Amino acid sequence: MSESTPAGARQRIAVYPGTFDPITNGHADLVTRAAPLFERVVVAIAENPGKQPGFSLDDRIALARLSLAGLRNVEVRGFDSLLAEFVREIGAGVILRGLRAVSDFEYEFQLASMNRYLIPEAETLFLTPAEQYSFISSSLVREIARLGGDVSSFVHPAVQQALRQRWRLRRPGAAQ
Repeated sequence: MSESTPAGARQRIAVYPGTFDPITNGHADLVTRAAPLFERVVVAIAENPGKQPGFSLDDRIALARLSLAGLRNVEVRGFDSLLAEFVREIGAGVILRGLRAVSDFEYEFQLASMNRYLIPEAETLFLTPAEQYSFISSSLVREIARLGGDVSSFVHPAVQQALRQRWRLRRPGAAQ
């Protein structure tokens, strides 16, 4: 699809961008709830070396695919361009963003305004996670895992295993 994609077709494709380092159950909750609303949801994983991610782009893509397996209209792709360019490239008309708390709003509002300027043909749609996921963030999950804590309630089992391997963590309850 291109810039000439009809508006109606564009509105049926949503992009959920982020670093997803790692993808959490909160992210998966948003994707699961968005999937029935759109013909296609593209989870767009930003390379973003400036954030110094704990996992490579390929690893983050693989973990997201495992976490979201079974959602037939969800696609996971990496990108290393401006989000506006990626949205145009795939012909999307909606940018999904998650809001966990009021503290997220100011930054997300600024981001949505900039995206509206850069790609006026796309709308930003904010979704809130289910209450049990509202406090989960990738950075908190990484910190808990790095310090040997149990993250099994916050991430898919494959992500938990990858975090263990990343920091060579022992299993919760296992003898040292």
